Amino acid sequence: MVVQPYIFFDGRCEEAIEFYRKALGAEVKMLARFKDAPPGGDMGAPPDKIMHATLRIGDSEVMFSDGHCTGKPVFSGFSLSATVRDDAEAKRVFDALADGGHVQMPLGKTFFSTSFGMVSDRFGVGWMIYVGP
Repeated sequence: MVVQPYIFFDGRCEEAIEFYRKALGAEVKMLARFKDAPPGGDMGAPPDKIMHATLRIGDSEVMFSDGHCTGKPVFSGFSLSATVRDDAEAKRVFDALADGGHVQMPLGKTFFSTSFGMVSDRFGVGWMIYVGP
């Protein structure tokens, strides 16, 4: 079994994809717009909005969508955790995600990692950046 996050950006998906491409080196593996759906399958969404996208971020795949395009995404009760190789990569990733976002816990040494920090990016998605053992 594989469990993958599926994030609904409520109309800001294309902006999010571009942000993660630049910030994390994400690669778009698949992208379909609502206009690509069979007749009746567009759920009434604007045709140019993203129905489904799959991005490869590091060794993981994360799925994205504009969802119902309400313009009010809510991300609470979870964070994405990114395990990186070293302190330099932790700083680069953390700083990129913090650009336009909100630092919840500054990146720093902890009893369990040489670098750990928590940030909500500009879309409100929570991230925990961690240098693994």
